[in-house]
Amino acid sequence: MSSPTIWSAGRYEAVAQRIANIAEEVLDAVELRRPLRDVNLVDLACGTGNAALSAAARGARVTGVDITPELLALGAQKTGGTSVNWVTADASDTGLPQASFDAAVSNMGIVFVEPTAQIAEIARLLAPGATLAFSTWVRGTDNPFYDPIVATLGAPPDRGYSPDQWGDPATTEARLVAEFDDVSIRSGWHTWQFASHAAAMNFLTDESPMHVDVLGRVPGPARDNLIAAFDQALRVHSDGRGGISFDVPYAVVTATRR
Repeated sequence: MSSPTIWSAGRYEAVAQRIANIAEEVLDAVELRRPLRDVNLVDLACGTGNAALSAAARGARVTGVDITPELLALGAQKTGGTSVNWVTADASDTGLPQASFDAAVSNMGIVFVEPTAQIAEIARLLAPGATLAFSTWVRGTDNPFYDPIVATLGAPPDRGYSPDQWGDPATTEARLVAEFDDVSIRSGWHTWQFASHAAAMNFLTDESPMHVDVLGRVPGPARDNLIAAFDQALRVHSDGRGGISFDVPYAVVTATRR
């Protein structure tokens, strides 16, 4: 279970806007297997609802689930002409009816949840033959958003799982094999681009919830050292025009409920 305090820190919408294109790819992956129109779809760990709102615009009947009510409130403000049922709940324990959905999606959301409980809940929610599609970060060799944390504070405590494990095909297959068929993993590269070095630093210190949370829990001198490490790591990725730009790997996983 993720803490709502973490995800309400900073300004999550700044993150959501930058990964909205991946949410569209997740929905496209569903539509390769079934049209979304008139489908009952649940968006798990939906944040401010990028995938949920787009799915509703494509004609699906959508339920958006997130543990953080502040993010759902932001999503509800963006509904426009679409209709989404917003539910505050843990993505791995939604309380929603069994076998009530034809599709489940998540954009960089469920990968942060303990996987055994999360898979069991998805399997419970989906009807036989339903489609699962979600995005995940993939472990890379150079990530200025993550490497400075490890270099400065050390590796995070081992919880037995990490978000980028879903980017490993063998791990994903092993986790899904008991309940899902036709597992597909499509890899890509996501570009993080900022108009200036200052904008990239502001994203880390004031907007990205995970970074804001980490910086808020670190004592003063260590916090200064971490900010300096972020500063140095980002400068390596200057685009030569005053901005910052770098690519990180991700993947979209699709599977069919047995």
